[in-house]
Amino acid sequence: MHVSKYSASGNDFVIFHTLVKQNRSALARQLCDRHEGVGADGMIVLVPHERCDFEWEFYNNDGSQPAMCGNGSRACAHYALANGLAPASMRFMSGAGEIGAVVEGSMVESELTPASEVAAPFEAGGARWFFFDTGVPHVVTFDLPFDLALAKTMRETYNANVNFCTYENALHVRTYERGVEGETQACGTGMVAAFLSVYRYHDGPACLEVIPTSGERLQVRINGETLFLKGAVKPVFTAQVQGV
Repeated sequence: MHVSKYSASGNDFVIFHTLVKQNRSALARQLCDRHEGVGADGMIVLVPHERCDFEWEFYNNDGSQPAMCGNGSRACAHYALANGLAPASMRFMSGAGEIGAVVEGSMVESELTPASEVAAPFEAGGARWFFFDTGVPHVVTFDLPFDLALAKTMRETYNANVNFCTYENALHVRTYERGVEGETQACGTGMVAAFLSVYRYHDGPACLEVIPTSGERLQVRINGETLFLKGAVKPVFTAQVQGV
């Protein structure tokens, strides 16, 4: 089988397309293995959809299937255009609902599904936390530096991704991701959750530069209640994989 490896702000994905929708959790674990597979944070499979340009199956590298991935949405949009599966302005179906995306060269902006606030701000672990669902649940704090032990505790307690942030002229975000069970180089939905925390509780602007662990610079903006995530996408390679 042929697969493509993509990086979106340091978040890496194995991507391919096929005609048949099915559960591919075992394949995701195999291909995403960094020692005996291609190696990636997640796997994305594009399949036909009756109304949208396509539908995706998204898998974390442990085989779990979250409803949404912000950086994954940008990577798969670039792949879809490059492979003639969708026009430059496209719509596709995710587990969280319909996603819009616009591809301009290496830059991709995704129009995300509506976000919701899961709970009012709360105190835990010596910090104040904000709790949003931006397609998947995220807790966000600005009070502490990245703490792996606390991240694991918060992830288990709230079944959420965990974000440690700072905000001055730009928003810096470090994310511990469910399904990867560790810090990733970037998390699109985490950056959006951090943006919402600033926008709603720190009188932040409607458009912010966001910098994840990878150091790449992205843009998150809100128009009405619609959220957008924009940044560069990099096709890394395409290869034939044997033994799967």
